[in-house]
Amino acid sequence: MVRTDRIASNEAAWDRAAQTYADEVERDIAALQAGQASLMPEEVRLLGDLSDVEQAIHLQCSHGLDALSLLQLGAQRVVGVDISREMLAQAQRKAAALGANAEWVHSAVLTAPEALNGTADLVYTGKGALPWMNNLEAWAEVVARLLKPSGRLFVYEGHPLTWVWNEDAPTHRLREGRSYFDADAQANTGFPAAAVERYTPEDEAPPAAWEWPWTLGQVVTAVAHAGLRVEHLEEHPVHFWDHFPGIPAADMQRLPHTYTLIARKA
Repeated sequence: MVRTDRIASNEAAWDRAAQTYADEVERDIAALQAGQASLMPEEVRLLGDLSDVEQAIHLQCSHGLDALSLLQLGAQRVVGVDISREMLAQAQRKAAALGANAEWVHSAVLTAPEALNGTADLVYTGKGALPWMNNLEAWAEVVARLLKPSGRLFVYEGHPLTWVWNEDAPTHRLREGRSYFDADAQANTGFPAAAVERYTPEDEAPPAAWEWPWTLGQVVTAVAHAGLRVEHLEEHPVHFWDHFPGIPAADMQRLPHTYTLIARKA
């Protein structure tokens, strides 16, 4: 698949944003050495014991913390795939310090190496990953080709409703001019955009980071069209980061902010 200018821009943006995490490498190593995992409680509950997973592939693995946390749940080997070389360099540092059974692959998801086809008992992704995919049907087809027969896809992702809420409001208030059904790519204005601007030299224009606002229905349909059988879809009233600091916790609990999708290859 041909890489678009926006995908190339995203790669450059995430390479810049990776500097945000550079000072956290040693902290992450210490946490993993202490047996701590970065996965959310909902993920741990639904992933369960991974001791039967010979190989897990984490698509859009970023700096590797979640991928290495899969090993804490029992996965025997993990492969992280990401578009950012700078993120992968941090992941490699962590894995080397831990002696972890991990491999890191520099690639856009939609062009993931064919050498990985049929090797994954588990494909894991999420926590802000899917909005960076410009073609959801192609993404689901990649997942299907990476999975072994009976392998499963596990997605823990921000709920698409997140796109429509005003982040600065003290309650759930619709963002001006936004719709749940917006289909066009949006230039990111929060993270990583702020980090990209911070780490871009003054004489350069910061590369834009482009997101695509997929609905929950589009995600489920893409997975089904790729031949995967949806086994579980659960919405959660929690978020994986403090996206709405002004909204009281009791109000946050009234609406979904994340979801888990589990599907299996026949």
